[in-house]
Amino acid sequence: MSSHRKAAPVRHPIMTNTFKINLVLALATVVLIGWRFYVGLGPSTGMTDVHPWGVWKLFNVIVLTALASGGYAVALLVYVLNRGHYHSLVRHALLTSAVGYTMAILALGIDVGSPWNFWKVLFWSWEWNSNSVLLEVAICISVYVPVLWAELSPAFMERWKDRTDILGSISRTMLPHMEKILIWVIGLGIVLPTMHQSSLGTMYILAGDKVHPYWQTPWLPLFFLLSCWVMGYAAVITTYILISKTYSRKTEDNVLLSLAHVMSYVIAAFLITRILDLVYRGQISGLLTSDHHNWYLAAEWLLMLGGAIWLHAIKTPKLGVLFRSGIFVMLGAMLYRTSAVWLGYHPLVGGIYMPSVPELMVTIGFIAMQILVYLYVIKTVPILDAETYRPGLGKPMPRPTR
Repeated sequence: MSSHRKAAPVRHPIMTNTFKINLVLALATVVLIGWRFYVGLGPSTGMTDVHPWGVWKLFNVIVLTALASGGYAVALLVYVLNRGHYHSLVRHALLTSAVGYTMAILALGIDVGSPWNFWKVLFWSWEWNSNSVLLEVAICISVYVPVLWAELSPAFMERWKDRTDILGSISRTMLPHMEKILIWVIGLGIVLPTMHQSSLGTMYILAGDKVHPYWQTPWLPLFFLLSCWVMGYAAVITTYILISKTYSRKTEDNVLLSLAHVMSYVIAAFLITRILDLVYRGQISGLLTSDHHNWYLAAEWLLMLGGAIWLHAIKTPKLGVLFRSGIFVMLGAMLYRTSAVWLGYHPLVGGIYMPSVPELMVTIGFIAMQILVYLYVIKTVPILDAETYRPGLGKPMPRPTR
């Protein structure tokens, strides 16, 4: 989307060692995916009839889409709460969201039995189960992915508009029109994730007693929504710092600190409502028992609370503190979602789900694919602010001649 300041590609080589390593992991994942379709889900995964949802849904979709909610969470600040000073982070946040959600859809495609029928979710309306929460999630996520790329499309058009071919002509024609309708696209990009992130929590309300009482609550939709904001902000902060350090770029120190303070308030709201919910439902007394779920709960709270206090306590930008605190917060929020849908989920007929080695390797491969796409885009498309190199840490590469 358009920025108040000029953006430019990061002028560094694409084929770095990091890129090559992730490329190898991604290619190995493609081979494993082919093997999964050849032998089927049974031999290639640890899923069973008791645990039909494996790590590709539980982690790639339910957890990683929350990490990829930075575009949605930052857009709420910039366009709904009118906090324009976060605008410099918008394209970076949108790119992390677009890449993360795209990979989540691909992961979902290999997790279902007949992914080639996926198009029916959108177009076979006469077969819809109007009482299904999962239908709403499937429709919202399917529509949200192209909406995210549409929000990013002005950046690609800016990159292509100087070309002399048909792509350049289309970009020059479409860019002014896209900028005019972008506010409506942004509105859709806020409504859709609000719906499906909260509905992911609603699905586990339907699981009833299968979910441990620490996580089974009518407030699951709210907790899933708050946790996606927390993870989205944390992911935007940590990835922005990591990229800035890697490519010797200046960082928006005060903007990152302000965003970290916003995140600390969201964490406080999440933890306070979470504790009040446990008190109201009479679950606090369970903390005095030897239940192993107490360890998950304690780790979740300590990571998030520790990160929030650390973030809120600093008054001047300290990138190391922001980065480490962001990691702690992400781990705590990830543990909350993982506990709600996996560690604290116990089917009444018994059985334990453990992902197979190929499942884990494919999950790692999808993360590698996200890194590949992100690195390629920031180096070829104007996503980050132009000429923001930190003096003394390195010089920008000269612009390539046409």
